[in-house]
Formats: sequence, C-alpha cells, structure tokens
Amino acid sequence: MDLLSLTAERLERRTISDLHDAAPAAARAALGLRRETIGTALVSIATGGGDILLNRTIGLGVETQADRATVQAIVARYRDAGVGRYFLHLHPRARPAELRGWIEDAGLVPARAWMKFHRGTDDVPAPHSDLSVREIAPEHAEVFGLIAARCFGLDDSVAALPAGLAGCPGWRLYMSFDGDTPAGTGAMLVDGDSAWFDWGATLPEFRGRGGQRAVLCRRLHDALASGCRHLFTTTGEAVPGDAQHSYRNIERVGFRPVLSRPNFKPPMSP
Repeated sequence: MDLLSLTAERLERRTISDLHDAAPAAARAALGLRRETIGTALVSIATGGGDILLNRTIGLGVETQADRATVQAIVARYRDAGVGRYFLHLHPRARPAELRGWIEDAGLVPARAWMKFHRGTDDVPAPHSDLSVREIAPEHAEVFGLIAARCFGLDDSVAALPAGLAGCPGWRLYMSFDGDTPAGTGAMLVDGDSAWFDWGATLPEFRGRGGQRAVLCRRLHDALASGCRHLFTTTGEAVPGDAQHSYRNIERVGFRPVLSRPNFKPPMSP
C-alpha cells in the first residue's frame, strides 16, 4: 500500500502543478496565484481566492527528509502573503518522525483528513442515471469551469483554472447533461499506467439522479481503455454528521481506501 499511496500523492501534486501551468494570465493575476518549491514541498498560494484547493502544500518530507526550518519557511510564506486559510498535507510516510511535532510547534492544528482511494482493473458497474455523459472539447471548458467552481464553493474567478486543463497533456474533461443542459463535471489525468480522477461535481438541481456515479463510470471505462492499471481519487475523510455522498459514490464504483492523509491548518480557520 505504501507504493500506491505514494503514487497517489505524486499524481495529486501533478494536478496542482498543472493548474498553475494552465492558468491564463488574467486568472493568475486576479487570484494572486503563485507557487514555489521549499525543500521538496510544492507550495501553492492564491491570495485572491481559491480556498484550500489552491492554498495548500504537498510533498513535505516525501522525496527527501524535511527539517524544522522548512516547516517554518512554509508557514511564513502564507503569513507574509496574507493567506489565513490553507492546508499543509502530511503524508504518513513523510520524514523524519519529528515532522508532525514541528508542524504543530509552528502553530498549525489538525484539520479534517483526506482519504485517498485506489481501484484496479475490475469490471465497471452500470451507472444507473438518466443523465448522459460526454467527453468535452475545449470550447465547452468555460462552462465546465463555472460548474466545478460553484459546486466547490469557489468564486467564478477560479473557473478559468479547471477550464484551462482542457487540452493540457494527459487531461480529459467530462460533463453530464440533462438533454443539452450541462449538469455536472469530472476530469481525469492519465499518467503512464495510472489515472487520477478530479473535479467531480453536480449542480444542486441535478443531484440525486446518479450523475456523479455516471461520470465516474465513464472515466473508469476510458482509463481502462487507455491501459491504466491503477486509478486514484480523493475526498474528505468520513466524519460523523457528514452525508458522505462523494465518499459513498467513490466506493460504489469499486474504489477502496488506501490512505487517510492528515492535514494541518492555521488555528481559527474554518
């Protein structure tokens, strides 16, 4: 499982890098979007919005052993940028063992963990939805971005980022439709024999009709047809009081949890 969890972390890191690479100049300026590498950690910063989807750090202590100064530098970058809400992801295999203590000493507190899921090449279940699913061309990417941003509770200014993935190497974008009306979204990154599923969302008025599962199943078919053997995705860890719709849909199409990854945030942030 260690290899699978590390592969999932590498793919997720690439999704963040690709968002930065694909960002149009206007969106980059509006969001104050920038990234840097501190140690071997990727630090993504968006001073103008994007919440934890854009304000987060991944890879700390994974490729090489981290140190206390690296943790302090990461926290200082967000503080100096005026970002009060961000996540520092901590892979359980990150080194050294003292790393969690250094993160807490820097003033960060545990947040809700994210569950990583893996699926192999088992048969794809039937989707059971009256919504149709299509892979979309770049000319539909703007609508894709708007739906994804709104469903994730983000400002429309963020919409240009997932839209920018259209035509980006390795990426394929999908939408569900009620007739000709866009209803939901999903994206897939193919990287060698692995695939990462992202940006799964359905507009509120179309929920309860199996749309998210249908988009998952379409991506599963296409990933397997592309020769992928390892498929990954993530969502928030199951917690009491949360409906867990995405979590259950992911499991229903054959994904299984492989890693609960701790997240840390500044105190008093939501």
